Amino acid sequence: MTHVNTATASINHESPSTRLIAGVSVSDTPLIAAVVEYAQRVSEPYLFNHAMRSWVFAEAIGRMKGIAYDHEIVAIGTILHDIGLTASVSGPNRFEVNGADAAVSFIKGQGFSDRRAQLVWDLVALNSTPSLALHKEPEVALGTMGIGLDYGGFGIQALPAGDLERILSAYPRLKMKQRFADTCCRLVTEKPETSYDNFLRDFGERFVPGYRTVSTVDLLMNAPFDE
Repeated sequence: MTHVNTATASINHESPSTRLIAGVSVSDTPLIAAVVEYAQRVSEPYLFNHAMRSWVFAEAIGRMKGIAYDHEIVAIGTILHDIGLTASVSGPNRFEVNGADAAVSFIKGQGFSDRRAQLVWDLVALNSTPSLALHKEPEVALGTMGIGLDYGGFGIQALPAGDLERILSAYPRLKMKQRFADTCCRLVTEKPETSYDNFLRDFGERFVPGYRTVSTVDLLMNAPFDE
C-alpha cells in the first residue's frame, strides 16, 4: 500500500490562477511558466512531453485522492525531474542529484523558503527511487506517482480513460521507450560510475556491451578491516 506522509498535508499552496491542460486543472504561475519554458528549451521533445504528462498525471492523482499539497512544488519538481538526463545539466553525481541541484539553482531568488526548496530537491532526486519517495511528503510522493504512471503505467487503472487519452493526445509519447533507453545507455557509457546504484544499472546490464557493475557485496567483503 502506498503511504503518503501527511506532515504537510494541511498546506495547500494552489495558485489563484489556474489553466486546463488536457482537461486537468493545474496551477498557473509565472514561475511555473518559466519552468515549462526551461524544460522545453533543454530537453529533447520526447523527454519534455514525458515531464509534462507526469505533471498532469500527478495533478489528476492528487485531486482524485483529495490530498492537500503545494501545487507549485509538484509542478516545478515534476517538470524538471529529468533535466539531469539532458546535455545542458552535468556534474559528477548520479543524474537525479545533478538534476535536483540544477532545479534548485533555477528557482533560487524566487522567494522560496528553505523547506519548499528542499521539497523540490527531494522530488527530483528521489523520483526514480519510489520505495523511498512514496513515503515522503505529499508533494514528493505525488510527483513520483505521476512520473511512475507515465514511465511504467503504475496506477493507470485508477485514471479515467478519457483523461488518459486527452493527456496522451496533448503530449504524445514520441517513441519514448526506445529514446529513453538510448539516453540511459549513453549515460551508462559516458559515466558508468554514476550508474551502479540507480536504475541506469538495469539499462547497462541489458543493453551496453561490456558493462560491469560494482557489487555492494564486494564493497563489504573488500573493506579494509581485520575481522
